[in-house]
Amino acid sequence: MNINNEILKLDWKREPYGLYEPIEYTLAAGGKRVRPQLAMIASQMFGGKDEEVLPAALALEVFHNFTLLHDDVMDKADVRRGRPTVHVKWNENTAILSGDQMLIEAYKLLSGVPADKLPEVLRLFNKMATEICEGQQYDVDFESQEHVAIDEYLNMIRLKTSVLLATALQMGAYIAGADAQAQEALYQFGIAVGLAFQIQDDILDVWGDPETFGKAVGGDISCNKKTFVYLEAMGRLGDEAKDLEMWYSQVMEDNTEKIAAVKAIFEQLGVREACEAVVAQYTQSALAILDTLPQNAATEQLRQLANKLNTRKE
Repeated sequence: MNINNEILKLDWKREPYGLYEPIEYTLAAGGKRVRPQLAMIASQMFGGKDEEVLPAALALEVFHNFTLLHDDVMDKADVRRGRPTVHVKWNENTAILSGDQMLIEAYKLLSGVPADKLPEVLRLFNKMATEICEGQQYDVDFESQEHVAIDEYLNMIRLKTSVLLATALQMGAYIAGADAQAQEALYQFGIAVGLAFQIQDDILDVWGDPETFGKAVGGDISCNKKTFVYLEAMGRLGDEAKDLEMWYSQVMEDNTEKIAAVKAIFEQLGVREACEAVVAQYTQSALAILDTLPQNAATEQLRQLANKLNTRKE
């Protein structure tokens, strides 16, 4: 079953067009479709039926894209997947309202899982959704928090990024009938992959290629975001501290000079190599968890996906 085709089959030709057209626009933009893939693969690992896990997989992807619509408004991001963000193409009110509708549509899709599985699937989904909102709030809080510890940041990205990957895996395994121990192992695999994924994203925001990254490089620097790259740099600073703090206190119309200056400081401190080593460490932790699970074609797919995600350039 091709999950991308299933997503594109969802019908958004409804009125009012101003509500549903941005949803269609968002889901048609592509993306890696990681979350629904993980749910499907986890189900296949335990001999599950694709048609039984598909509603959950679709719900996860619609929910994920709902969070991106609202994220882009909060981050004032202009580009997503190489195209104007919804609040730029339409306006902020449209992005908020269409995002709200996507959340509702995710729950409608979720109701299509087998009836005997629905109560637990809803519990997992609600727990995940709450934690993602908590992670987003921590992210917002960090913007005005003078000092952020690396452990605080890791907890934030665990909530904001990792739990969605982890829950997709757990949900797929549960629907297929996996036992609690296997579900927990897959959940922890998802947490480790998600941490590596987000740190790799932080790296790409500084050193990525705009042609393949799908959004403007240097966006985190422009808005003074305290990413893993920034925090790793802060832990290594000597005389450069005042320069980095000066740049991160600036709000500028044109950030070209700022991005170049901050990037130079990061490179002088060897931050990229240090962050890449952390990505590799979390990836290896994830792969070790897979060794404890049934070894079949689905397990190998997860192994390949973990390596691909965390060495990606986009």
